[in-house]
Amino acid sequence: MKLIHQKIRQIPKVELHSHLEGTIQPSLVKKIAKRNNIKLRDGLFTQQGDFAWNDFVTFLKAYDEVSSCLKHSKDYRDITYDYLKSCALEGTIYAETFISPDHAAEMGMSYEDVLSGCTQGIDDAERDFGIIGRIIVTCVRHLGPNQAVRIAQLMVDEPHPYIVGFGMGGDESQYVASDFTPAFQIAFDAGYPCTVHAGEVCGSESVWDAINHLPMISRIGHGVRSAEDGELIKTLANRKLSLEVCPGSNLALALYPDWKSHPLKQILKAGISVSLNSDDPPFFNTSVGKEYQNGAEHFNLDLKQLIYISRMAAESSFADTKTKAYLIKKINEWSID
Repeated sequence: MKLIHQKIRQIPKVELHSHLEGTIQPSLVKKIAKRNNIKLRDGLFTQQGDFAWNDFVTFLKAYDEVSSCLKHSKDYRDITYDYLKSCALEGTIYAETFISPDHAAEMGMSYEDVLSGCTQGIDDAERDFGIIGRIIVTCVRHLGPNQAVRIAQLMVDEPHPYIVGFGMGGDESQYVASDFTPAFQIAFDAGYPCTVHAGEVCGSESVWDAINHLPMISRIGHGVRSAEDGELIKTLANRKLSLEVCPGSNLALALYPDWKSHPLKQILKAGISVSLNSDDPPFFNTSVGKEYQNGAEHFNLDLKQLIYISRMAAESSFADTKTKAYLIKKINEWSID
C-alpha cells in the first residue's frame, strides 16, 4: 500500500478548480495578518491549528475573514507561491486558480495590484519548482449580472498571458444563468474559454440552466449533482463538457454523507471528462494530492485510471496550445511500472 501511495504522489497532476483565497494555509494567514497589523478573531482556528467552522455559513465566515487579511500585492504573491509550491510537492505540473477582483476591491486593492502579485508568485513557483500556474478571473453570481459584465470587461480590457479563462462562482440559487449571458459573451468573444459553478449546492436543474443559457462554457465547476439526472449525464457526455470534481469539498460541506454516496464513479462510467481538484484545500483538509489518493482509497481507481484523469484534466485545461501539448507529453511519458 505504501508503494501505491508513493506512485500516486508521483503522477503528473493537473488541478483546474481552486479558489486562491481559499488556498491560504493557517500559518500563512497568521504571518500575513501580523505583517498587516490585523488582529484575527478568537475562534478562527481550532486547538489543532486548523480553520474552525462547522457548516456552510461558518465556513463562509472563516473564508471571508481569512481573505480580509490580504491588503497588498505581496500578500497575493505569497499565497500564490505557497499554493503552487504545495501542489508541486505532490506532483502537480499545472494548476489553474480562480481569482475574484470583486473580493479584492472590497479590501481596497486594485485589479492591477492583485494581478501583479499573482503573476510574481506564478513566476517564482515555476522557477523554483517547475510548476506552471495560470489564472481564471471569476465574477460573483450573487453580486448580480451588471457587476459580472464589469468584471468580464475589466479582464478583456487588461489582458495578461497568465489569465486563461473566465468563470463564475457564488450563490447558485441567485438569479438564472441567462442573466449572465452578456458577461460570458464578452469573455468568449475575446477568446477566453469559460467555466461556471453549477450542480453543487443546487441540483441538476442548475446544470441544465447553465448549459442551456451559457453555450460558451466548456467546463462546469463541481457539477456532481448532474448524476441525479440520467438525461443530463448523457447530454454532458455528448457535448464533451468537463466537470471539475472536488470530492473532498463535497463531503466536507455535507453534499454527500460518505464516500460511498459520492457519484464520481458513476460520472466516469458515463464517459464524462473529469478532473480531481481541491477547491479550498486547508478549509476542507485536502489537497490535489489527497484527492488522487482518495481516488484510489475510496473509489478503487487504479494508477491507469488516475493517470487518465490527469490526461483528461490537461486536455480540458484552458492552457494555450503549446503548454497543453507539453502537459500531455509529460503525462504520457510517466510510467506506471
